Amino acid sequence: MSQLVFDEDMARQLEAVYRTRDVLRRRQLVRDALGAAPGERLLDVGCGAGFYAVELLERVGAEGSVVGVDNSPQMLAMAVGRCQGSDNVSFHQADATSLPVDDGSFEAALCVQVLEYVPDATAALAEIHRALRPGGRVVVWDVDWATVSLHSSDPARTQRVLRTFDRHLAHPSLPQTLTARLRSVGFEEIGVQGHTFVTNEFLPDAYGGSLVPLIEQYVAKQEGAEDEATAWLADQRELGQRGEFFFACIQFCFTATRST
Repeated sequence: MSQLVFDEDMARQLEAVYRTRDVLRRRQLVRDALGAAPGERLLDVGCGAGFYAVELLERVGAEGSVVGVDNSPQMLAMAVGRCQGSDNVSFHQADATSLPVDDGSFEAALCVQVLEYVPDATAALAEIHRALRPGGRVVVWDVDWATVSLHSSDPARTQRVLRTFDRHLAHPSLPQTLTARLRSVGFEEIGVQGHTFVTNEFLPDAYGGSLVPLIEQYVAKQEGAEDEATAWLADQRELGQRGEFFFACIQFCFTATRST
């Protein structure tokens, strides 16, 4: 497995992706599922560039607070800058399996498209459970990459590219086991909803359109795959120009509570 490196270049690319219409839609869905209320203390595990943090600060108000944790210093630097001027938010560099927070110190937590990169996802869920007070809520959002549907003039090549891209993940189909993992660490009232992200236009403002170049970039760096990745991307762009582009995938939103 060769995971993505969240360095300064990747941080800049993700910053642009986070501003697209589909990711804006996803953040709204996550915020609604979390249901943050004024005065609550929130934990954002894998906070990235701080988009959720700055938006959730508006919901919890001056009496509440947000703590963000991420293992990328480049992403954390963006988060700090985005939340500059707020004294009820803090950020910490740490792994999801070793959160630098006290037991039972949060009313709610979120973890959005993070655990699919964490080898011991169950240990990370146990840490979130530890950090929540009794009755505390969690929202976990991840993609099942087996649900990707992508039109191509060479389906076999597309499947090779997608399987190579899967190597950057610890768990390409994590949602399939998330219910059992959540239950195993003590969460209750586990719910799940699937949200389809689909586009028939090769536009950077859509999840599929912004993802395709990132897939090509990763696959091209793998041994012996550069020419195939380049040809695959060219095909996707040509399909887009002809009005034949199609991308769809299902992303899953899990909710659960810590027992009282």
